[in-house]
Amino acid sequence: MCRQGYSRTQGNYNPVLYQKEQLNFATSSFIPSSTPIKQHNFRALQSIVNDWDEEDANGQSETEAASDNRINALPITLAITRTEDSVPTVMGSAVSHRRSLEGQSKFHSGLLQKKYLAAHNAGPDWTPMLSSGEYERVIQKEIDRVNAEGEIERQKRLKDEEDLLPDCDLTVWLRDCKGELVEPLLGRTSGAIPTWLNGTLIRNGPGAMTVGDYSYNHLFDAAALLHRFHIKDGSGTYQCRFLQSKTYKRNQAAQRIVVNEFGTRAVADPCKTIFQKFASYFKFEDSDNCLVSVYPFKDEIYTLTETPVMYRIDGETLETMNSVNVSCLKNLNIVHHTSHPHVEDDGLVFNIGVSVQHKGPLYTIVEFPNTKKGSEKKDIFSEARIVGSVSCRWPFQPCYMHTFGMTKSFFIIVEQPMGISVMEKIATNFNTKPLYSVLKWNDKHPTLIHVVDRKSGKNVKTFLAEPFFYLHIINQYEDKNHVVIDICVYKNPDMIECMLIEALKTAKQNPDYAKMFRGRPVRYVLPMNVTENLANLVTLPDTNAKAHMTKDGKIFVVPEVLSNMGCETPRINYPLFSGKKYRYFYAISSDVDLKSPGTLIKVDVTNKTVLTWTEIGTFPSEPVFVPSPNGEDEDDGVVISTLLWGNDPCKTAVIILDAKKFTELGRTEFETPGPVPKCLHGWYFPD
Repeated sequence: MCRQGYSRTQGNYNPVLYQKEQLNFATSSFIPSSTPIKQHNFRALQSIVNDWDEEDANGQSETEAASDNRINALPITLAITRTEDSVPTVMGSAVSHRRSLEGQSKFHSGLLQKKYLAAHNAGPDWTPMLSSGEYERVIQKEIDRVNAEGEIERQKRLKDEEDLLPDCDLTVWLRDCKGELVEPLLGRTSGAIPTWLNGTLIRNGPGAMTVGDYSYNHLFDAAALLHRFHIKDGSGTYQCRFLQSKTYKRNQAAQRIVVNEFGTRAVADPCKTIFQKFASYFKFEDSDNCLVSVYPFKDEIYTLTETPVMYRIDGETLETMNSVNVSCLKNLNIVHHTSHPHVEDDGLVFNIGVSVQHKGPLYTIVEFPNTKKGSEKKDIFSEARIVGSVSCRWPFQPCYMHTFGMTKSFFIIVEQPMGISVMEKIATNFNTKPLYSVLKWNDKHPTLIHVVDRKSGKNVKTFLAEPFFYLHIINQYEDKNHVVIDICVYKNPDMIECMLIEALKTAKQNPDYAKMFRGRPVRYVLPMNVTENLANLVTLPDTNAKAHMTKDGKIFVVPEVLSNMGCETPRINYPLFSGKKYRYFYAISSDVDLKSPGTLIKVDVTNKTVLTWTEIGTFPSEPVFVPSPNGEDEDDGVVISTLLWGNDPCKTAVIILDAKKFTELGRTEFETPGPVPKCLHGWYFPD
C-alpha cells in the first residue's frame, strides 16, 4: 500500500487514506512491540488493511463514513495501550485499566463486535407496549402537545423571516472570557441583603470559547472559569479565575486545542513526525477540564466534571491547588462518575460512576468517609470504598448519567436508554468524529429505575418507565412503602445538540430549537411492597402517578407532570430536605421561547403551583437556596442567583430573593473589565 496520506500531485491531506496508512503501519511495526494483544488480533486488524489495499489496487474509493465503519470493527484490546498516567476514557468506556482488559485479548474483533451488537440489542422492542393505551407515554405526549401549540406562530414567523426567539439572548453563552479578576471587585449594592447572610457562592462553567486561532464547538468544551461572589455585612465582591487543569495549561502553552473535548477534536501538532502522530492514536487520553460543578469534601473545595478527576481550589483566591484522580484509588476502577455527588449532613459524600470489574462494567456507588469539617480522618480519598453496584444493562454501552438519587434507605439509579458506545469511543482515536457521537439513543427500550439498598448494596427492585432523557434529579424520598423521585425530563436527548456553538448562533432562525429544548419536571412513584396486582399499584394519596404490572411480572411506572413550565438546574432546601419529603424546588426556566426566558421558578410540588421572578433583559443562573437561622418552614430562607445582561457583557450581579414570597430583597452589581459568560452549577459556603 502506497503512502497516500497526502496527494502526490496536490499535496492536500486525505484523512481516509491517512487512516489506512496508519493501520497498515500499526500491524507491521508499532503494535507488536508495544501491546499484549494476541497474534490473531493482528490478523483481524491486518485483514481490514488488506481489504483496503485490494480496493486501492482495483481503483475503488471509500468515503470517510465507510472508513469509520471499518474502524469501528477494531478489537477492543487496542484500548489497553493507553498511558497509565492519562485520564481514563471519557464517560464510562470499559478501558480504564490494562489489568481489567488483558483477559479480553483472546477475542478477535469480529467476535467482540458480535458481542457488542448482541448487548446493544438485548431485550424486547418495547415500542408496542409504550404506544398502547395501557402504558401511555406521558412525557412524549405532554411535550408534543406544548410544541404543537406554538407551531403555527413559529411557521408564520419563519415564513416572514422574523426572529423566532425575539426575547432570548443566547449570546450570553458565547462570551469569550480571556482575563481574570484575581483581586476582589467591590460592587454597588441596592435593596437590603439580610445581615445574617455571610458566605461565598462559588460557581463553575464555560469560560474561554477559543484557544489561539481555534474555537470550541460545544459549550461543554470551553475552558472552566470559576466565579466567586462573597457576601458579607449586606454587600458583596466578585472574582473570577480559570481552573488551571492540565488540559488548560497544555492548550495555553501550545495556543491550540491539544486534547479532544466533548464536541471538539484536538488540533494536530504540525511539528510531530509520522511516527509520533501514529503513536498518539493509541493514547486514550481525555480532558480534565472540570467545568461543571463545585462541591465540598471535608473542609476542602473541589471542581468536578464527568471524567474521574477532581481539582481542589482555594475558596478565597480561586487558586487551583491539586487534583485527585478517582480512577487511581484502590479497588475502585472508576472510569466515569457524575458531576453531582450527594453530601450528607454528617459529612459523608457519595457518588456514582461506571467501574470495570471482573464481571464487566457496573454502576458503582462510592462512599467517601466522614468529610465534615473537623473530622479526624485526614485523607478521605484513600479510604473511599464501594458500597453498592448494579450491572449495566448493555455491557458495551453503559448508560450516561449526570445525577443519581439517595434516600435514608436507598440509592436510586436512573438508567436512561442513552448509552456510551465503548466500541465507538475506542474508534474516535482513529476517526474524525467528536466524542459526543459515541452517545447512542435507544428509544425502543425503556428507562430502568434501579433501587439499591444502602445496607446491603444490592439492587432490590427495578422499575420500567417510558424512554426519556434527563440530566438532573430534583429530589427523592420514601413515603409509606413507596419511593418518590422527581426528575427534569426530556423526551429525547436533542437538547445536547442545542448547546453546540453553531446551534446557539443559528437558534433564532431554527424553528425546532425551542422544541428540542422542551422539558418538564415529573414525579415517579415506585411501589416497593406490592402484595396484589391492582389496576394502579400506587396507593399514595394526592398523586396522579401510576404503576402497572406487566405481563411478565415487571412494574411499569407512569409519571405525573409537576409543572407546565420547563425547569433546569433544580435546587431544594438541600441541607434540611435532601432525601426527605419536601414541598418546594427552585429552578431556571428551560423554555427559551417564553416572553421572558430569563425566569427563575419556585414550584410547589404539593399544590402544583408556580411562582416566578424575572427582569426583562437579564438572564439568571441556577438558584441556590440558603436556609435562614432558626427558620421554621421549609422555605424560610433566601434564594441566591447571579445575573447577566444581554445588552452589556461586562456586567454581572448577585441577587437575593425572599424564598417564601419569591421577591427580590437586594442585589450587588459589578462592572467588570471583560465579558462575563453564563455558568452551570455552584455551591454556597457559609462563613
